[in-house]
Amino acid sequence: MKKVIIPNSALCVMLVMMLVLGEVSLSMAVTCNALELSPCLPAITTGSAPSETCCVKLKEQESCLCGFAKDPNLRKYLLSPNAKKVATSCGIPIPTC
Repeated sequence: MKKVIIPNSALCVMLVMMLVLGEVSLSMAVTCNALELSPCLPAITTGSAPSETCCVKLKEQESCLCGFAKDPNLRKYLLSPNAKKVATSCGIPIPTC
């Protein structure tokens, strides 16, 4: 069997690529912004079916929901029965914070 020797320069390039790719994935993290959920407001306030845009935004902000629930101004919306219906309709698990 033939041994493959990787030059040091190739190892350095691979290491740099791994670091760059790691930074890219970190920079793509979600920025929590409750205003992103504004397409869901009609469904939450009226009990109507959520729009596709609402579900997309809800999925994007899913990791932020517990933080939003701690805000007294947002809490009443996020903990309402209609909000739970919206989450269920969009396939988002209701967070236990």
